[in-house]
Parts: sequence; structure tokens; C-alpha cells
Amino acid sequence: MVTLLAGWPDLAEVPASCGLGRALRSAQREIVHFHSDRHADLHLTAGVIGRLETDLVSSPAIRLVPGSQWVTIGLRTNTDIHLLMTLVSLALKTHQTCPVPGDTPSVACNDRFAPPLRARPPGGS
Repeated sequence: MVTLLAGWPDLAEVPASCGLGRALRSAQREIVHFHSDRHADLHLTAGVIGRLETDLVSSPAIRLVPGSQWVTIGLRTNTDIHLLMTLVSLALKTHQTCPVPGDTPSVACNDRFAPPLRARPPGGS
């Protein structure tokens, strides 16, 4: 997944600033952290999370941490991977076209501040 997204022209692979795993960053800031092959933390910004909150919380692949500008995405199915790619595209667009000076994340990512993603029920997608 990192290799695929690192091929996008606006992303570069770097060590994650939190010290855990790899990250992809744009010219503006880190966009996504990969702490394992099973989940990624994505910096969407508070504004985007607020606008999409209803949709984000309805997805079993997404975990929100109150007050965080990052969302955690479980990468268990092809649908989850497509969701991540869509949200990375949205995050890139947001950071490039509408950078908000005060919208710097207060924490590096969600990895140290939230419990693991819940297991999906058998047969769940």
C-alpha cells in the first residue's frame, strides 16, 4: 500500500514523525502513517472530519478519536484499501487547496491515543 501511494506525484515516503512505521507526506505535511499492514492513520483536518463525520462513523473500517484531526482506517478488505485511497486523495486536495494555518494536528497521529480497531463480525466487509 505504501509503495502504491508513494508513486503518486504529490506524495513522498518518509519515516513517521511519531516514530512508528512509515509515512507519506505532501509538500505541506504528513498525510498518512502506516504503523502496520493492517491500519493507517490519515490526517484529514478537523473541518473535513466534521463535514464527513456521519459517513465516517458509519464505516466499520474507520475509527475516530475525539479531538483528533486524524482518522484510523483498518485495512482488511479491498473496500478498505479503496476507501483509504479515496480519503488520501481528499486529504491531499484539502491540504493543497485550502491550507488552514491553525489546522496543524495537535498529536502526531492516533496510534498512541486510541485502542485498536474493533474486530469485524465474521462475514462482515
